[in-house]
Amino acid sequence: MTSADVLADAYGRIQEVVHEAVDGLTEDHLAYRIDPGANSIAWLIWHLTRVQDDHVADVAGVEQVWTAQGWYDRFGLPIDTRTVGYGDRPENVAAIQAPADLLLGYYDAVHEQTLRFVRGITDEDLGRIVDTRWDPPVTLSIRLISVISDDLQHAGQAAYIRGVIERTK
Repeated sequence: MTSADVLADAYGRIQEVVHEAVDGLTEDHLAYRIDPGANSIAWLIWHLTRVQDDHVADVAGVEQVWTAQGWYDRFGLPIDTRTVGYGDRPENVAAIQAPADLLLGYYDAVHEQTLRFVRGITDEDLGRIVDTRWDPPVTLSIRLISVISDDLQHAGQAAYIRGVIERTK
């Protein structure tokens, strides 16, 4: 198994959790917030997808799926195209609403672009510096692992909220 295979497997696990958290939910369920300051499933899935899209497109040197494939327009959200959700306030979270098919369609499109990139990575590529704003500078391997970690945490949070919803039906 190569490093590229390991990365592809890890990103595939994110996709599985995302689908398990979202499949079959109504738009009201996706917008449900445990309390007014909490994130919704819709926001969590949108945010983890935006982060993956932004970060992977950057290191791959390609345009984000969000704009290149028209997902920004399809979502029709009152946000800037560059927004990924960092620092969102409760009112920003509330503004992110979308049906399951739109959330999963965007996620799957980002997942495909991610897999195209990671499947072409060699072990030598992993040490490439991709962000010098940090000390120490961020390598490709660290950037890809941080996306995996962040995305799995948010997908797990979405799955937890789904469990809350299902127990209260």
